[in-house]
Amino acid sequence: MNNLFLSIPTTLDQEIFEDLFKNDTVRIERILSKGHCSGENDWYDQDENEWVVVLKGAGTVVFADDRQVQLNEGDYLNIPAHTKHRVLWTDPDVVTVWLAIFYP
Repeated sequence: MNNLFLSIPTTLDQEIFEDLFKNDTVRIERILSKGHCSGENDWYDQDENEWVVVLKGAGTVVFADDRQVQLNEGDYLNIPAHTKHRVLWTDPDVVTVWLAIFYP
């Protein structure tokens, strides 16, 4: 058995991306952030759809059309494939735990 909240460092020099499960069609990833964000021109433009939830902490996702979505604990979002987006902000005071599911 594993736990999403184990092995979370209190300080993070960089974001941590960890594949929890992966097969030919689905990938489940845990992301740990603490004050990290995407670069101003570092847009994600993925071939897969992405369903993402904030389990702990908070973050803001911004889309290429300037729409911003604030995600707090328990909030989730579905991002269709090839929808350009980036992380604008994550809480600098606590580790934000994201769970992302990538699917066709």
